[in-house]
Amino acid sequence: MTGEEMYALVERLYPLCRSITGDGVRATLGIVGEHLELEVHEVPTGTQVLDWTVPREWNIRDAYVKDPSGARVVDFRRSNLHVVGYSVPVSAVMTLDELRPRLHTLPEQPGLVPYRTSYYAETWGFCLSQDTLDGMGPGPYEVVIDSTLADGHLTYAEHVVRGRTDEEVLISCHVCHPSLANDNLAGIAVAVALAGRLREPRYTYRFLFAPGTIGAITWLARNRERTGRVRHGLTLACAGDPGALTYKRSRRGNAPIDRVLAAVLRDRPHTIVDFSPYGYDERQFCSPGFNLPVGSLTRTPYAGYPEYHTSGDDVGFVSPQAMADTLDALWSAVEVLERDGRYQNLSPYGEPQLGRRGLYGSLGGRSDTKQAQMAMLWVLNLSDGDHGLLDIAERSGLPFQAVAEAAGALEGAGLLKRVGESA
Repeated sequence: MTGEEMYALVERLYPLCRSITGDGVRATLGIVGEHLELEVHEVPTGTQVLDWTVPREWNIRDAYVKDPSGARVVDFRRSNLHVVGYSVPVSAVMTLDELRPRLHTLPEQPGLVPYRTSYYAETWGFCLSQDTLDGMGPGPYEVVIDSTLADGHLTYAEHVVRGRTDEEVLISCHVCHPSLANDNLAGIAVAVALAGRLREPRYTYRFLFAPGTIGAITWLARNRERTGRVRHGLTLACAGDPGALTYKRSRRGNAPIDRVLAAVLRDRPHTIVDFSPYGYDERQFCSPGFNLPVGSLTRTPYAGYPEYHTSGDDVGFVSPQAMADTLDALWSAVEVLERDGRYQNLSPYGEPQLGRRGLYGSLGGRSDTKQAQMAMLWVLNLSDGDHGLLDIAERSGLPFQAVAEAAGALEGAGLLKRVGESA
């Protein structure tokens, strides 16, 4: 999947009104299901999931605020951000003074519409730009929210790429946000593209498309026995904005996935931050009872850009190039996970003669040739059965790919034997 194809998927998903439950999530998963084989799960309202309960299902057909002339000054049909998520039904005539406590704006960003929700407290409201509010007269206004809040289901889906082992890599992204392109439609598109690239991997890769927080908690509650198989994991979000990549470490801080991302990002513009229990669903996977080795990969992180949770996070804010760069970093991480392993040097007494085996390049002095030679020497020196290729890359300062290629060449020449997998 190219950057342009990922961008087209974002454009297609953008108009859908998503929330933590409802038909918008189902429609989103239906589109994802055109690209990947999905197992869709429906969990009934009232189901106990850890310390939470699956809420009632919310759906909305229309909503508006009409001025005395009949014009819709606030219109759900123009943008689904105009309604506070999970708003209960309303049909009323109100003055602006009566309506004002239900209106949400961003005075410091007067041209943008904020994103607001009220999942677990029954209320209602509208979101609009401060510029629109400033232009509204005293009214009266016709106020309508045509929604339902009733027993139903929470919906999430999984796509699994079976590997040669049952050990799993968990890739998670949330599907509950309405028309917000970076947070998190870009993450969905990148996850779809990554899943489509995998062919006969060593690990089993489990892609989770679920509503934020309650979706991850529901998955954990229903898969306690499977969590022990998770060897590595990432949550994906904010994958298409112009910023540099940011990796947030797992709660463990030194899990293999933390080391893998540090190695992958070393030669790219990036930021690495320590774990905190605030952000995306990594905080559920890394809760102390589970303590899974799950980090978070974004570009500009949670709440770190002015367009975050506003109408400014539209399809023009993300780009094919940024999504392609995020995918490239993820693919590099997959290559490290798949290729890392421990080797035994079969000629450990003194340095073996590489030249007669055709392992030294003939163009002395070229930087790539020198790097390949150094990688061979490092691999030979540290391949004692205890050091993996990632260990060698970290200690030598060489790119993992160079180390892995050196190991392959040395194994082909009969100088190395693979003896096990890395942690």
